[in-house]
Amino acid sequence: MNNCYHLIGIVGDRTCPELAHFIHCRNCPVYSNIGRQLLERPIPENYRREWTELFSQTRAESDTLTNTETLTVVIFRLQREWLALSTGVFQETISPTSIHTLPHRSNHILRGLVNIRGELQLCISLTHLLNLETADTPVAALSPVVYPRMVMVEKAGSVWVFAVDELYGVQRFYQHEIRDNPSVTATNHNFAKGFFYWRGKSLGYLDEELLFTTLDKKVWR
Repeated sequence: MNNCYHLIGIVGDRTCPELAHFIHCRNCPVYSNIGRQLLERPIPENYRREWTELFSQTRAESDTLTNTETLTVVIFRLQREWLALSTGVFQETISPTSIHTLPHRSNHILRGLVNIRGELQLCISLTHLLNLETADTPVAALSPVVYPRMVMVEKAGSVWVFAVDELYGVQRFYQHEIRDNPSVTATNHNFAKGFFYWRGKSLGYLDEELLFTTLDKKVWR
């Protein structure tokens, strides 16, 4: 391949007589022809195989990263249902406190107001929102000490307080562990993204976006 541009051209000693006319090698047809030959040259042996292996490895690494992404949730129980909600929306946990009903406003979902550290917050019944059946018989507990708690959740400035029958705590799951919704009461209203198999139980993974949007729409009806 002619490499005159390296010897007598703009990169070399600049003795090429054509430089007076073309000013620079890139304007010369000889230089353009060299570039064309580079683009049209035969593919080296094993070129396709090497790049195929490289892209397949990159895809495998990407899939592995997605499959090992972890989700951190808070697990709690309402009646007989074990549920999980992203830790990102949980603000604090408190002991049960008095609920002050709102005249002509309180209903099955909106229970009233609670005082948390001097601030009044709206208290709702997540059990009624999810339409869960009441447990008529004692439910086997998983926590060492079981007593009712209240939790405060917040997303995009929307704050709600609700009571739970048992609060297990924080748990991590892998993204690929999420399964399609089973036929359980909590998911009949599409409030769950899916569920996890956890300690031999079906754990409903609640969709916080849908949960907060629905509360904002329904609670004042």
